[in-house]
Amino acid sequence: MPTITSHSFVIAVPNLQRVAAFYRDVLGFRIDAIHDPGWLFYRSGDCTIMAGECPDAIPPSQLGDHSYFAYLRVEDVESLHESVRAAGAQLCKAIRDEPWQIREFGVVTADGHRIMFGTPITNAANVA
Repeated sequence: MPTITSHSFVIAVPNLQRVAAFYRDVLGFRIDAIHDPGWLFYRSGDCTIMAGECPDAIPPSQLGDHSYFAYLRVEDVESLHESVRAAGAQLCKAIRDEPWQIREFGVVTADGHRIMFGTPITNAANVA
């Protein structure tokens, strides 16, 4: 079986520019235009989110648990959590240590998608 060498996500968003501003200003992604005016790529580290503008699609906020689309491991979940909170973003899960040895939290994007962010816990004694 071939090894997966990178990962990207494809999402439908109702308003490309408004959602891009959230990814840029709240989550720190770089926004890249491509040769199609209905698409923008949001990039951070090894992650690419390919966003296509679909104003008539079902809003992600109406999808319940199906609005989760990514679990992203980050180097410093604490500082990301603080910056996301300071930006006023809506959290769908408070930061906490989990039994699977990850400290994680969840955020709701400007269009209603949900993303989890986590950092492995290096000292098992810190698990709550």
